[in-house]
Amino acid sequence: MSIYLVNQITEADFGCEETGRKEPTALVKLSAIDSSEVKYVEMTEKLIAERGIAEGKKVCILPDGSLLKYVRVVAAVICDSVENKTKIFATARGYGEFKGGWEFPGGKIEEGETPQEATVREIKEELTAEIKVGELIHTIEYDYPTFHLSMDCFWAEVVRGELVLKEAQDAKWLTKETLRSVQWLPADLTLINKIEAEMK
Repeated sequence: MSIYLVNQITEADFGCEETGRKEPTALVKLSAIDSSEVKYVEMTEKLIAERGIAEGKKVCILPDGSLLKYVRVVAAVICDSVENKTKIFATARGYGEFKGGWEFPGGKIEEGETPQEATVREIKEELTAEIKVGELIHTIEYDYPTFHLSMDCFWAEVVRGELVLKEAQDAKWLTKETLRSVQWLPADLTLINKIEAEMK
């Protein structure tokens, strides 16, 4: 998968009469992150708005040629012990489009942060506890309808403080037997087999 930076979005002042389309399209200028390649993609203003595509943001190109906003995040799979994983901590999202769906807590990487630093900060902000970040379990790449999610998932354990819900609406410690008892968000669900294989 190639990641592009949105350099410019032209005003949608062409399209209907000239191209026969039902609504005008805007021209999105892209530059590849890892090469000198430049691409131009036509999209309707409605689709650009729905997918949150904006100048200066990253996107990826779908097989049909359209764009999805690229969102890079981290997630902590908090367990009782990194050495002896008998239960893991899951939260139910308390806001937004996926409210009520179960996930591994985490969030976006800020500029200048490593994924591990972002994981520590996000858990402190969301759950008040301080964690130790362990090995990378997997990087999930998942296409939601309006954005592409790239999520680095790390093993973690609490080293100071208690897990207190500041954003989530619910939380549970899950064992290997109860791991599939909650309604995981689609991207998080793809990680369950790997977690299950490492739990006691």
